[in-house]
Amino acid sequence: MNEYEMLRVIDFIEKTRRPFREVVEAADDDAIWLIVTFLIKSHIQSQTVSISTLGQESGLPYATSMRLINRLIDSGYILKVAKSSTGKSFALQPSEQLLRSFEIYARKTKSLLAQTLGLRAGEEEDEYYFGGTPLGSQIIPPMRLVQKRAESQIELRFLLNDDNYFSAMRNMWADFRNNLASRKNFDLLPLPDLYLRARENGAKPLSDYDVIAINMPWLGEFAESGVIRPIDQYIQKTGINPLDFHPSIWSSATWEGRDYGVPGYCTVELLAARKDLFSDTGLSFPKTFDDVINAGRKFHAPDEGMFGAVWDGARGMPIASSFLFFMGACGQPAISLRKTRSGFTLDGANLEELSCTILSDAGFSALDYMRRLMEISPPKILELAWDQTLAIFLKGKASLGYFWTMRAARFEYDVQSVVKRRVEYLPQPYGPGGTRASPIGGFLFCIPTNLPEERVELAADAIAWMASREAMKAHVKNGFPVAPRFSVSADPEAAASSPIVRFVDQLAKKNLLHTWQRPKIPQYTTIEKVLGEEIHDALLGNKSPRLALEHAAAQIEASLKSVQRTWPRQNVI
Repeated sequence: MNEYEMLRVIDFIEKTRRPFREVVEAADDDAIWLIVTFLIKSHIQSQTVSISTLGQESGLPYATSMRLINRLIDSGYILKVAKSSTGKSFALQPSEQLLRSFEIYARKTKSLLAQTLGLRAGEEEDEYYFGGTPLGSQIIPPMRLVQKRAESQIELRFLLNDDNYFSAMRNMWADFRNNLASRKNFDLLPLPDLYLRARENGAKPLSDYDVIAINMPWLGEFAESGVIRPIDQYIQKTGINPLDFHPSIWSSATWEGRDYGVPGYCTVELLAARKDLFSDTGLSFPKTFDDVINAGRKFHAPDEGMFGAVWDGARGMPIASSFLFFMGACGQPAISLRKTRSGFTLDGANLEELSCTILSDAGFSALDYMRRLMEISPPKILELAWDQTLAIFLKGKASLGYFWTMRAARFEYDVQSVVKRRVEYLPQPYGPGGTRASPIGGFLFCIPTNLPEERVELAADAIAWMASREAMKAHVKNGFPVAPRFSVSADPEAAASSPIVRFVDQLAKKNLLHTWQRPKIPQYTTIEKVLGEEIHDALLGNKSPRLALEHAAAQIEASLKSVQRTWPRQNVI
């Protein structure tokens, strides 16, 4: 049970206790309930509780409440934590014993609800999710999907990325009101493991999964290798409207003129800035690489636990993506894509004629910028990425940070965020000769080629529901501003749910959303691997910048010039 479920259980029980208080006058047990639940909620939300505040929450007279609280302290249910070195002032928090006992209680409550509303045969209570969406606004699965699921008795299986969005999606399916699936039907894996599992699954005679989510840049490789099948014939049949998606986002799911997937969510790389800090100092928000460095130096105070900037610097995928994005901010992709009026495109390119372009002014400028960023970053930035850097910013320990909008959403809704309503979301600052084009990332819902034919249509229906306007709007309203559909981003209710929704919508209107920074060619993962090692070595000081770029360029060039279709194409109709 996660913290959000715990809060929802408390909220549910409080609402059921409230009417009873009108029947019987509240006694000590009611005061204990108020004390315990207030302590638990405050602990989850990282809020400090004083003994006077807790006394007020109990609803008892002052002297009576103090005796009750001290009795709970003496019994080991509540801990006193010193707030200063003198020990004269202290805060209260639940003991480990109380936390464990309350979680057991919350689990039992959840189980009783699941049993009351109806368990599926053979399922355990913990396979369900205690959703927070009111029943009236619950996303109702399409009747066709429900009927086919009931008639076929097929348990759909999903392979997804391990992030908050897909966790919420799993919860949507596992909610006991939908009766469609349980948590055990979902494998959520970290990005590197997701890639390996998807490749391994593609090599099996029969797929273990009905639907897999792949990282957008992997499309060329997965389509060419026959891991995923074209789904053109199911797009219109399931009611998916490609015109409702931003063209750059829908194109991320197409390969050689065919649709191989449906965008499940999109996420945009942005620069987050602490607007309260910038306002206090009168500084303007950064628009260029130099602006970022200058502002970061202003706030960088490592001895006080404050850093100028955070970004993804860990070896492998994280630092490779950072380099590709920074090079793009200098106006050039790492591969010789065809230039257009608004950026670059892979359309119409001959894969055999592509070449590596990192040995260029843009490549050197990007690497130099990363070196300068290190000077205003946490000391172990080359070991940090994704949730680790996010945690630093979330705790108010950095003035600037490069993040995906998917993760940045936590600044506003995470119960432990100290930067709520203090963040300004900015387009990518540009480097020498560059652009503020913002990179698009995200995942595509795809169907494995080796999925038995009798399951394919049901898998397509599942994708249509997961990528539907209704489902995406619900996720946006619940704190995930990642919808790639025009109809969702234009929805006033969805737009009002998060400043990130409005921010991304403005980028789209200015044509600043692009995928060319990470081209979906079959060699993308090779390029990422090479850059993840060579750029990291350069920033560690193990190689000179030129030597690192020369080594990387040679390996990437060899990959591009190798036989383009190493894997046999599988013509799936």
